[in-house]
Amino acid sequence: MSSIENNAVPVITIDGPGGAGKGTITQLLAKRLGWHLLDSGALYRLTALCAQNNDVLTSDEDQLKKLARHLDVRFVPGNTGEPTLVQLDGVDVSDAIRTEACGERASQVAVLTGVREALLQRQWDFRQAPGLVADGRDMGTVVFPDAPLKIFLTASAEERAERRYRQLKEKGEDVNILALLKEIKIRDERDMNRSAAPLKPAVDAVTIDTSGLSVNEVMARVHELVEDRIEFL
Repeated sequence: MSSIENNAVPVITIDGPGGAGKGTITQLLAKRLGWHLLDSGALYRLTALCAQNNDVLTSDEDQLKKLARHLDVRFVPGNTGEPTLVQLDGVDVSDAIRTEACGERASQVAVLTGVREALLQRQWDFRQAPGLVADGRDMGTVVFPDAPLKIFLTASAEERAERRYRQLKEKGEDVNILALLKEIKIRDERDMNRSAAPLKPAVDAVTIDTSGLSVNEVMARVHELVEDRIEFL
């Protein structure tokens, strides 16, 4: 079943580059509404992790497609301030897929058209009643183009590097903010210029620049949009 064939179930898409706050806002909104959650970026990270575990190169599109088709994944919203729990085959792999190395491999995997096609149906399957909040880079443009509310979160590369730096330092990791900034800019360039579903706002998306805003300030703006666009709430 395609997404549009199941369009009786409402979807809110939250797209944008890494570090713009998509994960936090998606999780808070899903919990507030009591809706399902889809972290589409995690699907690519999971594919990249499976590739690493099975000695599959990130350039081997055929093998990556096979891995992508058989991902058994579940997303469990955490408590406020905590990341979404990601389970693969019933095992918690949340930390394993959130490393910088895994994120870099995921960005390489995501440019492959075959992998994106293999994961498309899997993403549609998350569209279940009472509704879905979907976090990613092409949720509003490709995966759920009929979503009644599409949000695009953005922030400066410098702000996103600073956020990631603080997160990693809190985990006790030794990181360099200039190296993080360079990686973010390279990843942005690749994501925005890839041939398959490039990173960009949907034409009918509402863009929110989260630079300098608190989570509560962003959530207040998002909640206004939800009340305005999702008629039965």
